[in-house]
Amino acid sequence: MSARPQISPDAPAKAAGTPRLRADAERNRAAILAAAREVFAEQGLEAPLEEIAARAGVGIATLYRRFPARQQLIAAALIEKITQYAEAADQALADPDPWAGFSGFVERISELQAADRGLSDLLCMALPAGEQVEQLRSQANDQVVQLVERAKAAGRLREDFAGEDLLLLLIANAGIVHVTRADAPHAWRRFVALALDAFQRRDAPRLPPPPSTAQMTHAMLRLARDRGCSSRA
Repeated sequence: MSARPQISPDAPAKAAGTPRLRADAERNRAAILAAAREVFAEQGLEAPLEEIAARAGVGIATLYRRFPARQQLIAAALIEKITQYAEAADQALADPDPWAGFSGFVERISELQAADRGLSDLLCMALPAGEQVEQLRSQANDQVVQLVERAKAAGRLREDFAGEDLLLLLIANAGIVHVTRADAPHAWRRFVALALDAFQRRDAPRLPPPPSTAQMTHAMLRLARDRGCSSRA
């Protein structure tokens, strides 16, 4: 007669502990993401990951187990914010007035920048391809092209306006928000109003040529590297 299998006395505890471990891991992940949103909003995307771990109440090793690379944490923490950017483009296209749609979109994304330094950084950089954030950004950018063309066709946006001009505005606005946040938190609104006034069609000399798409792409990737978010060349 074969011997009965021996059951370890702590086997039930191990089995019962598996769901608990999974629940703990999910709680840790949620705490890390909540802390990351707060810290990135306050300090930008180059904020120390150690501070995020401390606010989440976990060790830095736990943070790295969940998010081995900074860009993975950024993508997970800011996906809702970049979704708002995409939704703003979608809502702007639904506006029957081409200029109201375009100008409203510019004002909305500038407002999102002013409220969240992390998002402000993200809108001025490019994460590695494949991240969900980049997919959403690409969809939104396709709609922005339509916004620009509609406003031009309506005679409200100057003909020499280029898509790169919108990125230049975001980069400039990010700097204004960063410098004036504590002392003049609404200064960005005047800057955006001035920019929109300049964007409208005028009988004026043509602008200097815009930077190329390749140049701006390299600049966005360089900023991502400077923030520790990418190793791409």
